[in-house]
Amino acid sequence: MERWLRWTAAAAAALLVAGCGGSSDGGGGRSDGKATGTAPPSASRSSAPAASADLPASLTSQHLDWHRCEATGDAKAPGDDWRCATLKVPLDWAEPGGATIGLALIRARATGGDRLGSLLFNFGGPGGSGVDTMPYYAALTSALRERYDLVSWDPRGVSRSEGIRCRDDREIAAAEDVDATPDTPAEEKAYFEDSTAFGRSCRKAAGRLLAHVSTTDTARDMDLMRQVLGDSRMHYFGISYGTELGGVYAHLFPKRVGRLILDAVVDPTADTVGHAENQTRGFQRALDDYLKSTGQDPEQGTRKIADLLKRIDAEPLRTSSGRRLTQTLAVTGIVLPLYSESRWPRLTAALESAEKGDGSRLLALADDYNERDSSGHYGTTSHSQRAISCLDDRQRPTVAETKRRLAEFERISPVFGDFLGWDSAGWCHGWPVPGQFDTPEVGAPGAAPVLVVGNTGDPATPYEGARRMADELGRGVGVELTWKGEGHGAYGRGSDCVDSAVNAYLLKGTVPKDGTVCS
Repeated sequence: MERWLRWTAAAAAALLVAGCGGSSDGGGGRSDGKATGTAPPSASRSSAPAASADLPASLTSQHLDWHRCEATGDAKAPGDDWRCATLKVPLDWAEPGGATIGLALIRARATGGDRLGSLLFNFGGPGGSGVDTMPYYAALTSALRERYDLVSWDPRGVSRSEGIRCRDDREIAAAEDVDATPDTPAEEKAYFEDSTAFGRSCRKAAGRLLAHVSTTDTARDMDLMRQVLGDSRMHYFGISYGTELGGVYAHLFPKRVGRLILDAVVDPTADTVGHAENQTRGFQRALDDYLKSTGQDPEQGTRKIADLLKRIDAEPLRTSSGRRLTQTLAVTGIVLPLYSESRWPRLTAALESAEKGDGSRLLALADDYNERDSSGHYGTTSHSQRAISCLDDRQRPTVAETKRRLAEFERISPVFGDFLGWDSAGWCHGWPVPGQFDTPEVGAPGAAPVLVVGNTGDPATPYEGARRMADELGRGVGVELTWKGEGHGAYGRGSDCVDSAVNAYLLKGTVPKDGTVCS
């Protein structure tokens, strides 16, 4: 069974950047929660906070060898304007002088003369490749590149940075037949055995690394990255899971916060079950909006889709490829287009075909989400995602606890509730490494203002999380901006109001009024 949801931005990033191209290389805040102000300018190198005294010079003084980026099996090489390098970081941050691993970085230099520094991007997942995504996303951030070097990276355990691959293509394809909403003792046994087997294979593949891919580890990597890039403050743009990472960074290094944007915000107050409930509400809300756009009553339309899924559960649909569309794959196919309003017509066509007994269109959507190409090769985002999130999450809901909650999940959404209810127990079941926390610590007293952007139609990270993140960051730190839109994330999705506010903050340090709403 492959995971199809967990605060992921990977699918959204693919939709957002489709058709975009890259470009060329070569302090005050709110005191009362309402006032506007100006973020601190980019500080000079001499005013940088002191580096940790226990970090060896071999790390803090390393010279990055920037070179032309190479193609990989999953992505073509970006244009000549992009350069790649490898940053050396400790395998275990408790032993910074011990073994190291390499993190893959990508950068395009600022085009203007009034450079502010580096702007780091994390596109979410967890598990998404920043090296692959950054060149495509750059077309949406050309204004930012005038004053910033655009930088992203593959976090530890992801793709080129010691990427974790737990199964081969054949094993992944076989796991697609495991029912993610078990109805019988046999299906339940297969579901949890598959979860345990996945964890065992990840341990075998990753070795010692499996215990060192947490969000906290990556936040510490970011601060070393900041030092080596020569920046006194961290300027950062985090999307989806990247917002949690940004919040954890701000908590660990509040005095090093420069200008941070958190877009499509993960609720930092939600535990494992709380995240599943949030996403159940978020995807049902997006489905309701989709159904309204087609002229359907949301309640009746939801019931029709739920009935379709039950029929597919009993008898998977035929497809033109000869593969079967299972219930799990069908829900995955419904999920993907809800990340972007532009794909709603594809959802309509896929549902119409499925009602006629042909699952080909829904299967194509599911394959897009699961990173399966026409040759049957799968990407590994879900592998890295699982390794990172299960190391972060301490909670391991039992089967009995899950079954008690299923009725409430189904009440929230007859389409998505059953899947996310079971998933809260199955995702990290039998994981070989214990989790680290129930909820991440993001409080950052004394940090510069952090701009937190929520979208009322966001399915994967419901907009309520933005307010909670702003509150958790602390008074005078978290500043909320809301967009009444659709899809996952807000920046670059067609709102001049959002884009102008984000650009003004990053380029000029202008902090919008907390609670500003863009309609």
